[in-house]
Amino acid sequence: MDTLNVGCAAGFSGDRTDAAAAVVRTLVRRGGPAVLIFETLAERTLALAQLARRNDPEAGFEPLLDLMLAPVLADCLRHGIRIVSNFGAANPRGAARRIRALAREQGLRVPRVAVVEGDDVSGPEHRADLLQALGPQGAGLAVVSANAYLGAEAIAAALRAGAEIVVTGRVADPSLTLGPALAHFGWAPDDWDRLARGTMAGHLLECGAQVCGGYYADPGFKDVPDLAHVGFPIAAIDANGDCTITKADGTGGCVDTHTVTEQLLYEVHDPAAYLTPDVTADISGATLAVVGPDAVRLTGVRGHPRPSTLKVNVFREQGWLAEGEISYAGRGAEARARLAADVLRERLAGCGPLRCDLLGVASVFGDDAGRWLADRPHGQATDVRLRVAMNHADRAVAERLPREVTALYTCGPAGGGGVRTGLRARLGTVSCGLPRERVPARFELLD
Repeated sequence: MDTLNVGCAAGFSGDRTDAAAAVVRTLVRRGGPAVLIFETLAERTLALAQLARRNDPEAGFEPLLDLMLAPVLADCLRHGIRIVSNFGAANPRGAARRIRALAREQGLRVPRVAVVEGDDVSGPEHRADLLQALGPQGAGLAVVSANAYLGAEAIAAALRAGAEIVVTGRVADPSLTLGPALAHFGWAPDDWDRLARGTMAGHLLECGAQVCGGYYADPGFKDVPDLAHVGFPIAAIDANGDCTITKADGTGGCVDTHTVTEQLLYEVHDPAAYLTPDVTADISGATLAVVGPDAVRLTGVRGHPRPSTLKVNVFREQGWLAEGEISYAGRGAEARARLAADVLRERLAGCGPLRCDLLGVASVFGDDAGRWLADRPHGQATDVRLRVAMNHADRAVAERLPREVTALYTCGPAGGGGVRTGLRARLGTVSCGLPRERVPARFELLD
């Protein structure tokens, strides 16, 4: 049976940079047509990339590109393993240029690199469309950038045109896998069942080690072997679109029906209608079956016509985020940390909501206005770190928080130490949908 092996070597920006080597070794060992994907682009990541590009027009792509790709670039080119990634973030051409330069630095032939574009809908030609789609929430909006979630078709077209590496900006995560499957099997663009199956294969891969037990692990309840060396996944996709999920050989973690079920349902709002740019996937009748050690087969996925609109994330100015931390230890540590929070609230009164967390005591379930901590009963914790944060439109006001936290060193309460502060520009996000005909995707092979 004709099979395409797709391995995933990253599930987010900041993922482990040594994961790709084991995946590539496994793809080479198994033989046959193979693709390596890197999924490194979340909404938060794209916002950070937009800020980076504002400061440096040559920046704005995946900051770990070199560390992730350099160890495996030569082997991929030598063995014909194609690479598809959303390394591009806010600057796909910059990422593509860097990949070509990386090949030269390693003494390799320069690969054929394609750039997929069209996701950036920030320009004046889209302004009226965005304002109409946003409705009342678009009034007075200071748009920094806007990006649509593209689908798999441009990726497939680039691969058919001979691209060895495809770099995208904002595409739907499963499209990184569906694109190679479309190119390899030649599925029709309205073969909804096969498109849905390829999409769900990509969905299982998109979070990297999560499907191999990483995010699943919970000691004593959901034990995962050798988590320190957890493997990254590989999907063997057949011509019908069904897939078998495995992991890189010789790695830790596990692939079973439990880990695959968790990932299959991850971020799926409606199992009967999982909306993507390529297809509406229906997993309500899906079946998982163990077919070998660390091997689970997914069947029974159905597909329906894709949505008429593409999701767009609009990034807007959202002021400045100021943060500060200080530690207290020993007898009365929690009381002193609470007193420090009270001091900061009083000193910064009028600046807006001040979030105060006692890490390890009251932080995860807190609220941005800091009320939850005040309502929590006092305890006797002896090792406490106070974290405070504030968002403000005026940088000069936001800068007061780091100064006030630093002043706690000698202004009290007693015994504070290990101060750390930060201040950075912040982007907010609102989402809308644009008619897909208003967002044409395209690719270009770089010379």
